Amino acid sequence: MLKKEIIWREILIQARTNKKRIFTQKELAQKFGFSLSTVFNALKIPRENGSIKVNSRFFTLENYKKLLYLWANERSLKREIVYSARLDSDILDLEKEMPSNVIFGLYSAYKFIYKDAPADYDHLYVYSDAKDLKELQKRLLTSSVLSKTPRLASNFFILESDLWLKGYSESMPLEQIFVDIWNSQEWYAKDFLKALEEKLNL
Repeated sequence: MLKKEIIWREILIQARTNKKRIFTQKELAQKFGFSLSTVFNALKIPRENGSIKVNSRFFTLENYKKLLYLWANERSLKREIVYSARLDSDILDLEKEMPSNVIFGLYSAYKFIYKDAPADYDHLYVYSDAKDLKELQKRLLTSSVLSKTPRLASNFFILESDLWLKGYSESMPLEQIFVDIWNSQEWYAKDFLKALEEKLNL
């Protein structure tokens, strides 16, 4: 994930979960090990669209919704996919077969958080650390659920997790779920987006 996205996600999560609206560029740089110039550059577009206001010593999140939709429009889900396949198995069964070190994304993440889903879904997205990626791929390649007709459209996707994703208290931050579903192409994505907009009071 791009560094600016990591910064935007942090600002949004802190605003929603801790009611924090005031930040310093230094604190974000120190938290993620980024340079001050990286943080400064990440704030350029949000400042231009009015979602944040920068002062001499700090900056303020002025509009949560604006920043979230900015991230959603800047996000490229396709760029984050490191593996995809066609699996001949029910998605609910596949979820049960996933190793404990993956993080469920998109539709599965929504379902596990809210114990419900606004629509049936038939695509599975998971996040995996780079160090676990090869083992997960190997496991799938030797699995009987791998489709015998791989030319069909993929229904299983692995996205590479960034270093900080597992550090949040939620199994998957709602903001991450939202921007990822925003960039997905499944027909039922609109139902999940509508439900998330209600959950986030957008």
